[in-house]
Amino acid sequence: MTWSPIYWVFCWPYRILRPGYRRRPLASDVLTAYIRKRAHPSWTSYFVAYREVNDDHFGEKHFNFAVDGHNYHILRTGCYPYIKYHCTQRPFADLTSENRLFQLITVANLGIPCLLYGLAAIGLIRHVDHVVEPRSNVRVNINFLILEDHQ
Repeated sequence: MTWSPIYWVFCWPYRILRPGYRRRPLASDVLTAYIRKRAHPSWTSYFVAYREVNDDHFGEKHFNFAVDGHNYHILRTGCYPYIKYHCTQRPFADLTSENRLFQLITVANLGIPCLLYGLAAIGLIRHVDHVVEPRSNVRVNINFLILEDHQ
């Protein structure tokens, strides 16, 4: 999806012209660091602010993500001013059709529900954790609507 006109018109100029954007930790590295910090949980769901990461998953909605031999199905949505990740540990599967369906739904509804979800999250986030991304050694806030307790 990164080759879409939406990317080239809105995202690419922001990423090139914005000072420091490329120095931010990659969202995928933050996701990996958080899953490792939690010792590979069976599931987790969190928000990360756009301003804190370089969004290398732009346009992806449902995809596989491997961390240390554990596969996760990631449901991801951009809900400005956050990116929402819902991660479930599951066997690898072809998620191409689901990813395309979720992309189509997002485009069809102009992203309005995602924007409203992000704006609502501003007031609903009740717990903040952090992870230090190892490549850049940058501390990134991980936000939750509720405190996760997987014990």
